[in-house]
Amino acid sequence: MTRRVFARHAIAGVAGVCLLWAPPLVGQSQPLPDQAAFLRDTRQHLQTDSALQSNYLYIETRREQKLDGQGRVTSESVKVFESYPGLPGEERWERLLSENGKARTPSALEQDLRTRQKKAESVAREATEQPAKQQARQQRDYAERRREYDAVLDDLFLVYDIRMQGREAIAGHDTIVFTLTPRPAAKTRTREGAQMKKFNVRAWVSEAEHELVRVDAEAIDTLSIGLGVLARLHKGATLSFLRTKVNDEVWLPSRVTYRGSARVGLVAVVRRAGSSEFSGYRRFSVDTSTTYQAPD
Repeated sequence: MTRRVFARHAIAGVAGVCLLWAPPLVGQSQPLPDQAAFLRDTRQHLQTDSALQSNYLYIETRREQKLDGQGRVTSESVKVFESYPGLPGEERWERLLSENGKARTPSALEQDLRTRQKKAESVAREATEQPAKQQARQQRDYAERRREYDAVLDDLFLVYDIRMQGREAIAGHDTIVFTLTPRPAAKTRTREGAQMKKFNVRAWVSEAEHELVRVDAEAIDTLSIGLGVLARLHKGATLSFLRTKVNDEVWLPSRVTYRGSARVGLVAVVRRAGSSEFSGYRRFSVDTSTTYQAPD
């Protein structure tokens, strides 16, 4: 099972929470806000990070570590990608800049852009020739994603017993800290909702802006992951998400980390740790310069 599959399906278990343990809390003299009202306002601010990132170009540095049975690192790989908003109906487009410290050649990078440009021109011709058809498809896709997202959020508030714990400063932002404990008997509608039952979660939400700042999650039971492959993520796997305010206008992911093991098939056990770090956010347009250099 690849790093992307391992991480993607592990993260799916707490995906709903991310649309929304720690050092001593501070600032407890001031009364805490009303929990129901605070959560209601927070839900109104929740959007998927993929939607928020859709207007931005950024650098993503992915690290994957293979672990032995004692949790020690046996090898590590590092890949740096330049990530662009996807074409209509597609996922984001990524261009590999370097792998394990070795930068790709300028000619290879240029070839990637030429190939992408041909695809973009084809999509643009279709939009010009059949604008109504493409617009209708985009509207249908958006409506479907919105329904799916709302269903996950409904499950989140159904699954978890959410308790306000106090205040804590995170990266200079005053946050309200919550614990989210799953209710095993909760009846869910989504796959993500069912997976949420397997995670204990702690969340930090900006008090002033009702934006999610950080989420830590730990698997409290083994759960099945993936589609078309028999795989089980083991109890004890951990996930952490950190977001930051970019250009004083929008909150976006800054770091995602994971650590855990999974059984694939009947025998193989995969032990992995890793992270994705996001940097260099820039608003994207067709005129955005592509002059990023791979970090050292």
